[in-house]
Amino acid sequence: MSIANLVTTLISQLNVTEAQAKGGAGLLFGLVKEKLGGDFSAVAAALPGVNELVSAAPQAGGVSKLAGGLLGAIGGNKAQGLAGLANLAGGFSQLKLDSGVASKFIPLVVDFAKNQAGPEIANMIAGSLQGGGTSAS
Repeated sequence: MSIANLVTTLISQLNVTEAQAKGGAGLLFGLVKEKLGGDFSAVAAALPGVNELVSAAPQAGGVSKLAGGLLGAIGGNKAQGLAGLANLAGGFSQLKLDSGVASKFIPLVVDFAKNQAGPEIANMIAGSLQGGGTSAS
């Protein structure tokens, strides 16, 4: 399996376009990259092609970027998590995907990571996307 399999799964399961699938997955992996910092190299090594998805994600802009920036400036892990979510929401909005569809990306991405790279990488991803530490419960 490869990143192309993830894109195909997203297209078939969520009835989205290829651009929406790549962009949405890229937004999620971008948030993971932001939260994990240098540890993201383990994710990138285990899931070849993930950096290309991050590059395919729409750049946050407008109100969501402003809200995210303000929340991040307030400080604290909770505020930074909210800032990441605001940026995610803005990115999915740019892809013309509502929050209901956007929320369905997360379990599919985590399942893909678990099948492709194992539970440790999947837990790193899930923990980052849940705004918490590095373990999924």
